[in-house]
Formats: sequence, C-alpha cells, structure tokens
Amino acid sequence: MTDASDDPERTPEPPTRRTGGRRASGDAGDEFTSHLRSARSEFEQQVERARADFDLANEKIKQRTGRDLIVATLVGLALGVIVIGSLMFFKPLFLLFAVPVALLGVFEFSRALQVAGRRVDVVPQLIAALGLVLAGYFFDYFTHWTVAFAAVAIVVVWRLIAQMAAHDSRAYGDVLADVLISGFVQLYVAFLGSLLLILLRQEQGEWWVLAMIGTAVAADTGAYAFGLMFGKHPMAPRISPKKTWEGFGGAVIAAVAAGVLFGLFLLQVPWWAGLVFGLVILATATVGDLGESMIKRDLGIKDMSSWLPGHGGVLDRLDSILPSTVPALALYFLFFPLVVA
Repeated sequence: MTDASDDPERTPEPPTRRTGGRRASGDAGDEFTSHLRSARSEFEQQVERARADFDLANEKIKQRTGRDLIVATLVGLALGVIVIGSLMFFKPLFLLFAVPVALLGVFEFSRALQVAGRRVDVVPQLIAALGLVLAGYFFDYFTHWTVAFAAVAIVVVWRLIAQMAAHDSRAYGDVLADVLISGFVQLYVAFLGSLLLILLRQEQGEWWVLAMIGTAVAADTGAYAFGLMFGKHPMAPRISPKKTWEGFGGAVIAAVAAGVLFGLFLLQVPWWAGLVFGLVILATATVGDLGESMIKRDLGIKDMSSWLPGHGGVLDRLDSILPSTVPALALYFLFFPLVVA
C-alpha cells in the first residue's frame, strides 16, 4: 500500500480540527446573538406592557380627578423648587416669583369674569394689584392699609366712569355687581397676596411662609391621594362633586403631620403650636378650595385658565394658599415669642 505522503501529485488535505473549531465557535456566537435578541425583544415587550398599564392607570386617574397625574407632578415639583430655593437662600428673591404670580392671578380672574359676562377692567386691576402687593413688603402697616383702600377705590371708580361712558342700557343690578366684583378681585387676590409678603418681611418670616405653603400643599396632596384611593362619599356635591369626606380625612392627617413637623424643625415652636398651625391652615385651605370651586361653578368653568398643565390656572393653585395668609400672619405674631432660641 502506497502512503499518501509518497505521492508527489496528491495534494494533502487541510486539517479538519481547526475548521471544526471555527465552525463550533461560529455556532456558539450565533446562538449567543440569538439569545441576546430574544432577551432584548422580551424586555421591549415587557416595557411596552408596563407603559400600556401605566397609561391606562393614568387615564383612569385623569377621568376620576380631571388631572393628568404625571404632568401635574412635574409642574408641582418645578414650582416647589422655585419657592423653596428663593425662600432658603435670599428671601427678597421670592418677590420675583410672588409678584408675577399675583398679577397673573388677577389677570386670569378678570378674564374669566369677562368671559362670564361681567365687566371688569383688566389694566386698572393690574396696576392697582401691583401697587398693593408691593406695599405689603416695602411699606409699614398703616401705609399698606391705605394702599389697599386706594386700590379698591381705583378699580371701583374706574368701573363707574367706564359704565357712564358706555351709554348703554345695562341694568342697575348688573352695574352694581360689576362694581362689587371689581373690588372683590383686589381683595381676594392682591390683598391676600400682600399679606403673604407682610409675613415674608418679618424676622424668620421666610420659614413661616414656607411652612404655610407646605402645610396647604400637604393638605391638598393628602386629600387628593385619599380621595383617589378611598373616596366614596361626596363632601359638597353641589359645589365640587369630586371632593369626598375620605379625601378630607387624608387632608387632616397630612396637614396635622406637616404642621407639627414644620413647627418642631422649621419654626422652632412647641409641638402643640405646630398642631394648631396645621389645623388652622387646614381649615382655611379647605374653605378657600371650596370657595374657588363655587366661584368657578357660578362662572360655568372648570379651571380659571390652562396656563399650568395638569393644574389649570394660577388661581387653581392659589385657592388654598391665599385665604391661609390671614391665619398664618396672625399665628406668627401669636407664636413667634415661643420660638426656641
């Protein structure tokens, strides 16, 4: 038998061991890539299912509460950062936020009233509101009250003169309502907003402003969460059908907890003073919320405007804060002597 190596014309076959290794390595690589693609496809499917479930849950919340939870949360966090940052580092910076917000509130309230058929003069309202709000921070108490009286008088007299110049057949009752509403805009938005700035300018006033806003927001959040989870019994169906007693219970818990915590760690007052602070702010915040709901129902609107996505208008966020400025300022003068040095 002739050996293959003895035949010079026969080409030796290439070794098969190395080729088999390459083929095995390629098969392993293809199998790994296939597993990777399968895992990626499964992960994408899980993400899509989770997103669909979340969108469905968010849509149910939106249908029940009338708010987009995600957008509302993001906007609320952004506003919170601005408020907390300005109050913590240099409290006059808060004016750059508070004054425009007050003017926006006056503007959107005036526009909503105009759409409802009331005659409200926007420009005089804004000028009077600007002077009244700034007076709360820069002037003494007597001057502030004088400016408040002047602001109301300006918008009332302007409305009367404008009505006389119109030469129309508007009924006496409508004219009287226009005059009263014009003064109410100044008292409700500008005057209450100026009280917040009076509180701000006091010694350690920035912390009391922060505590008041934080407690009002906590009450609103507690009412929202408990109402969403447990709400069954309407609290005031003719005024605000979506507010429930279960939600109010959540507001009580959140406001009391916030008041005590703010009192102990921020305001440096006894725990019972923080408890009183939380309960009082809860009461005024609830009344303010229901009061604005009643105004919107009378005007036939859902929100004052759509400037704040997920929240509505500026006044829709200030409804619980503006009335709370009165007790917050009173409690400051009552409890500040109790501050622990």
